Amino acid sequence: MQHLLDSITSLYIQWKGKPPVSVDLIPQSGSERRYFRIRGEEGSVIGTFGDNKKENESFLYFASHFKKAGLAIPEIYKVSEDGIFYLQEDFGDTSLLNKLESEGFTDEVYSLFKKSLESLAELQVKGDKDLDYKKCLTNKEFGRQAIMSDLLYFKYYFLDALRRPYDKQKLLDDFEALSNYLTHTEYKYFMFRDFQSRNIFIKDDNSVHFIDFQGGMKGAPQYDVASMLWQARANLPGSWKDNLLKDYMNAFEQTIGQKIDRTIFKSQYNGYVLIRLLQVLGAYGFRGLFERKAQFLTSIPLALRNLREFFNNQSLGISVPEFKKVLDMCVADEVIEQFTPTQANENTPLEVKICSFSYRKEIPKDNSGNGGGFIFDCRGILNPGRVEGMKTQHGRDKEVKDFLEQQTKMPQFLNSVFDIVDLTVEEYIKRGFEHLQVSFGCTGGQHRSVYAADALARHLKNKFNVKIELRHMVQDEKNWINPLPS
Repeated sequence: MQHLLDSITSLYIQWKGKPPVSVDLIPQSGSERRYFRIRGEEGSVIGTFGDNKKENESFLYFASHFKKAGLAIPEIYKVSEDGIFYLQEDFGDTSLLNKLESEGFTDEVYSLFKKSLESLAELQVKGDKDLDYKKCLTNKEFGRQAIMSDLLYFKYYFLDALRRPYDKQKLLDDFEALSNYLTHTEYKYFMFRDFQSRNIFIKDDNSVHFIDFQGGMKGAPQYDVASMLWQARANLPGSWKDNLLKDYMNAFEQTIGQKIDRTIFKSQYNGYVLIRLLQVLGAYGFRGLFERKAQFLTSIPLALRNLREFFNNQSLGISVPEFKKVLDMCVADEVIEQFTPTQANENTPLEVKICSFSYRKEIPKDNSGNGGGFIFDCRGILNPGRVEGMKTQHGRDKEVKDFLEQQTKMPQFLNSVFDIVDLTVEEYIKRGFEHLQVSFGCTGGQHRSVYAADALARHLKNKFNVKIELRHMVQDEKNWINPLPS
């Protein structure tokens, strides 16, 4: 990580002629790219590292083209000679998803969604003009091949993992029919490909701005609208989806300067909603069922309920009988329940005590009379306490957390811990047990064990809503620390 910091700082100095005031790592999301907020005397910029040069080239080309058209995307200030570092405009920390989650379904938030869709129509149409689609990251066009790819992604990484019977050949035939139907859309412009509320940033003046459009290609405009309105995490009300679709069609007609056949447009929109929902399920299946990442596993029930809402209320305008059978199977109560974690309520007696400790001192005693619980040894994880600047810090300090998350195998370690502990917590909730103790030890009880204990406490609270008592024995010998740190 240090060489990334050094390189991004050097690029900033080349651009500004002087060093920045500070450089902070921004927490990683689903992307493999690394982002840094670089603060200078005149404001901040975002430093980006991506080792996929082709992806960088697509993003930088699109950004340059869209900026000339006056569209709501970041300005690029400086690119390194090797093309893997660049500096871009900083839109702040508030995404449209942040607004929605903090303020709820208010008129102001609705207006931001509407404004985002109006800006999307401009990006799709004006951005398409004279765009060289040979610069696209993968396919030049979201046509039959790309649609089939998304459908097969769902099949291999989610559907087949259910191990339920279906006619594979008939399903593939229906995939072909659906992809052919959607390929013959009347309108094709620039397609963002990952247009969702977490990729839309809101500045203090309530202006909207877009990031992460490097996967774009030529395609149907309905796909991006489907991606936004049916994002599982946003979980927009049905009335919002209907009205925002009308708002978008109004903006799209105004941008292209002509009326559209709204019946056909909405029918194809429904097809792209389905494609997008299935692509997301495939992604959750791959990250959760195959890579064993807990946060994606817990997103599956929400995505399935989203799919069921669509499946029960919308028509595709095309006959795909085996496909409908498969979808009916996927959204059945038993399948959703299979992925839905057991939740504690106010009557659940279970309390999970989580401790961090030092192996140089004493392993926590279990005073419940049950004879102990899980004890996990964190000493196999690279120790941030051996780094000079972190010796006096602890597992809740930002620098230590960044180190453990970005430069060690702590994420893999914790995913394995979550898998093991989750099995017990779920069973204990069902059986009415009252106590479970989980302890994390490291050499000094200061860095790795503190971080791991906090992470498990957050995970169990979020997944099972179970009562937690959290104790860091070295940090505070007497006090139980609540509430849980964010």
